[in-house]
Amino acid sequence: MKAGGTYAIIPARAGSKGVPGKNTHALAGYPLLSYSIAVARMLPLIDRIVISTDSEQTAAIGLAYGAEVPFLRPAQFAGDRSPDRDFVLHALQWFNDNEGVMPDYLVHLRPTTPLRHPSLVQEAIRAMIANPEATSLRSGHVSPESPFKWFTRDEKGYFCPIVPVPRPGDSNLPRQGFPQVYIPDGYVDVLRTSFVVAALDIHGPRVMGYVSPTCREVDTPEDFEFLEFQIVRSGHPLLHFLKKHHPREET
Repeated sequence: MKAGGTYAIIPARAGSKGVPGKNTHALAGYPLLSYSIAVARMLPLIDRIVISTDSEQTAAIGLAYGAEVPFLRPAQFAGDRSPDRDFVLHALQWFNDNEGVMPDYLVHLRPTTPLRHPSLVQEAIRAMIANPEATSLRSGHVSPESPFKWFTRDEKGYFCPIVPVPRPGDSNLPRQGFPQVYIPDGYVDVLRTSFVVAALDIHGPRVMGYVSPTCREVDTPEDFEFLEFQIVRSGHPLLHFLKKHHPREET
């Protein structure tokens, strides 16, 4: 087995309940999937861009925008409840069995987080490569509210702090008095494949934290509308890249 550099892997199964056909749905005139391909194409550290999908239609779109689709993902790894671990292990097994290669790193780019800045993704990859002790890297943005101030509700209807506080009333302290909390997002994950293969786990015990900008995930039609407004108002380097390399006829 040979080491094979750094691959971007973009999961894009066909099924979606919130927005049918979400990964191929248009955002500012381009398929949602194309934005993750575009950012990978702009990164010098990426050696290959691979789509993992169970859909021939999605595969065709991926190829049209510059990615590889060397395999179709089996249905048992493409269900609503299939964890990320399944498609990652399937891809690595396919590379090993069919090409005799294994990338050193997988850069996991979820299509549902389309608006990334290439320089930040590149920075995250470099940070992971520079830290041999980390089993993976995950991105997360600063939470605007502290969950240390949140409550559960007991069987008698009383609120109870999620995290035990030293004294009654401490949950009413300003949020600045609590540890900073980060919300995991889909901006970028970097997986060390040697760990994945050895542990059959994708993140492991030493997850390097990369603080990303606050980002909008696509789960509903309203999310598409918000991102469309954001792009029209402010533009984005990925849309500029797509327009340059994949110009569309004006209608």
